[in-house]
Amino acid sequence: MFDKLNPLPALDHPELVPAIVHAALGYVPSARVFTIDPSHADTETLARVYDLPMDIMANAVLVQGRRGGDERQACCMTLAHRRVDVNNVVRRRLDVRKASFAPMEVAVAASGMEYGGITPVGLPPEWPVWVDAAVADSEFVCIGAGNRTAKLILPGAALLNLPGAERVDGLARDLG
Repeated sequence: MFDKLNPLPALDHPELVPAIVHAALGYVPSARVFTIDPSHADTETLARVYDLPMDIMANAVLVQGRRGGDERQACCMTLAHRRVDVNNVVRRRLDVRKASFAPMEVAVAASGMEYGGITPVGLPPEWPVWVDAAVADSEFVCIGAGNRTAKLILPGAALLNLPGAERVDGLARDLG
């Protein structure tokens, strides 16, 4: 499925990913990287242009909430055809009254990555990474590489090797 994309071992190609992502690839050493046209970085466009099935496309969704003066955040990994349950599961797990998607400028500043390429690989270690069961159970997923010019391919379960990563059943639901 990925052969025509010429994926390369990500650890061997630091020039294709931001330094913060490359530094964290040791947690997911099987990750492979392929380059893309940055105008095709958005998930639906990427799947269509590169003929990839939507059920292997996984998105990193940065969420936030506040409890008192304490700002809390997490990275939620979900398949592209599913929606993170921010109002229930995320809100309870963050232990906040209201949880929301992080605004683009906050997500970019907090992650140090480009919008449209944010990945859990290389996020600050204090950020929890919650991996939806559908992602963890996927043989392979295609995720951001920290920029809009590359994507990573790795087994879904490999994401559980990241610092602060945890499988969360019911984190996301099918759209519809």
